[in-house]
Amino acid sequence: MKNNPSKIVDCTIRDGGLVNNWDFSVEFVQQLYAGLNEAGVDYMEVGYKNSPKLLKGADGAGPWRFLNDDFLRKVIPQKGSTKLSALVDVGRVDEDDILPRSESLLDLIRVACYVKDVDKALDLIQKFHDLGYETTINIMALSGVMEKELVEAFDMIRESVVDVVYIVDSYGSLDHNDMMYLVEKFKTHLPNKRLGVHAHNNMQLAFSNTLIAADHGVELLDASVYGMGRAAGNCPTELLVTHLKNTHYELRPVLEVLEKLLVPLREKEEWGYLLPYMITGTLNEHPRSAMAVRASENKDAVVDFYDKLTTPEVSFPKG
Repeated sequence: MKNNPSKIVDCTIRDGGLVNNWDFSVEFVQQLYAGLNEAGVDYMEVGYKNSPKLLKGADGAGPWRFLNDDFLRKVIPQKGSTKLSALVDVGRVDEDDILPRSESLLDLIRVACYVKDVDKALDLIQKFHDLGYETTINIMALSGVMEKELVEAFDMIRESVVDVVYIVDSYGSLDHNDMMYLVEKFKTHLPNKRLGVHAHNNMQLAFSNTLIAADHGVELLDASVYGMGRAAGNCPTELLVTHLKNTHYELRPVLEVLEKLLVPLREKEEWGYLLPYMITGTLNEHPRSAMAVRASENKDAVVDFYDKLTTPEVSFPKG
C-alpha cells in the first residue's frame, strides 16, 4: 500500500488568532509548537506576515498578526521537523518585508485572495517563490464564485509557479458532494498542481469534508487544535491525527497541549459549532452577522436571527 501523501497544516495560532486578536503568550506558542512537533504534524502556521502599515487597528493586535523574523527566532530558537508557515492577504502585505527563506524561520508562505485578485496573488507568489519559499494560493469564498471566473483563474494558476492550490470553504457551507465536485474540478483544470483544503465547521462537516478531500488526493489538510478558529472554527487537528490512515502521527502530544492550553482558553473565548454559524453556513453567507449576534445581548435568539436573514425586504405597504 502506498504511503499516504497527507500533510497536516495546523492553523491554531493564525486562524485561532481571529478569535482572541492574536493574544497568545510566547509560552503558549512555544508549547504548542513543541507538542505539534512531537506529534509529527507537518506544518504549524504561526501567524500572518501582513504589514502593520497597511492595516487599520494594527496597534491593538498580538505579534502573531504581523510576524517579525527576529521575534520568531526568539520564540522558536530550536526548530524541529515541523515546518513553519505564515499567511498573507493580497493588498495587506509589503513584499519588501519578506526576507529570503535562507534568513527566515518560515518555510511556507500562503497567499489568500478573492478570485478577482488571483493575478495579484500570483505576482506575490512569484516573488516569494524566487525568495525560496514553498507557496500556496488560497482562493476565499469559493462557494460564491461563478464558474467562468473560476476557469479564468485556473488558466492563470496553471501557468504559475505556485506549489499548492487550496480549496477553501470560507462559509462552512459545503457538504461531501460539493467537496468531491470541487476536488475533481481542481484536479481536472490543474493537473500539474498539488491541492490543499481549508474547511470551516458551521455545519459540523469540517472533519468529514477534509477526509473526503484527503481520500481524493488532496495533500495539505488545514486543521487547528480543538478546532480553534474564527466563528465555527476549523477541522480539529486531534481528529486528523488520530484518523488519517498510513500516517505516523502521535495523538498523545496533541492531547497534552489541548488539555493544558486550549481547554482553559475555551473557557474564556468562544469558537466552534453554534446555531447562528449553522444558519449562515446553511445560507452560504459570511459569518460576520452571526458573530455580531453572538457578541450581543440576544446571542441565543436564533429564530429571530434566521428570520432576519431569510425575510426579503418589503418596500411596499401591506394591505
